[in-house]
Amino acid sequence: MGSLGFTPSLIVVGISLVIGLVMVVVFRYTSDQKAIRVAKDHLKAHLLALRLFQDQIPVVLRSYGRILLATGRYLRLAFMPLLFVIVPLTFLIVQLDRYLGLTPLEAGHPFLVSARVADATTLNEASLQLPDGLVTTAPAVHVPAENEIVWRVVASREGDYEVNVQASAQTFSKRVVVGSGLPRLSPVRLRGRFWERLFYSAEAALPKNSLIEAISVQYPARDIAFAGFEWNWIWLFFVLSLAAGFLFKSILGIEI
Repeated sequence: MGSLGFTPSLIVVGISLVIGLVMVVVFRYTSDQKAIRVAKDHLKAHLLALRLFQDQIPVVLRSYGRILLATGRYLRLAFMPLLFVIVPLTFLIVQLDRYLGLTPLEAGHPFLVSARVADATTLNEASLQLPDGLVTTAPAVHVPAENEIVWRVVASREGDYEVNVQASAQTFSKRVVVGSGLPRLSPVRLRGRFWERLFYSAEAALPKNSLIEAISVQYPARDIAFAGFEWNWIWLFFVLSLAAGFLFKSILGIEI
């Protein structure tokens, strides 16, 4: 994604505009536009009655009740179209986060590689094997309470590496990316845990019978500069896609 020269902020803006348009178009063709318009008109009428007759307690109480009913009716009409959007949108966010959520490691800057083992007895047997270009800068740290062992590593040059964690006779690899741009990053490789892998890992699962439960690399989080602020890309995406959705809603005359 980085090879085209687009900055992360431009990518998020472009994706947000497209998704904002797609969302309102999907909403248009999966919702009852006439019923939504009527529900909104009823809600406005009840709000107006509340303002006009605010000194008449019985009218005010009836208006509050009708406002609640009208709001419930509107939410029911709007909920079904959201189901058509939320599943593919969630999948899209998960995929984009692998490019936009983290930054590659920098050459010359230490980072952590950790492995979680199945039981504490395996900790003393675990070791890290590094390719040329990566070296450890401190002894391994054992965390028995977490069944975890941590190594501090530094890269002498940019590259796409594979590190290996060995436990007993088993050896498992983990991808490590050192450089720049927007490569696809996976902070962890996991054993089992299908749903966790779906959201957090972009690598094949570790074998079910492996002594290693997880191998992790500490990638830095990416902040995107936009409008004078530093944003997590997902927050920026939601803000811009909602703004784009309301813009296209007005242009296309769609009731939301």
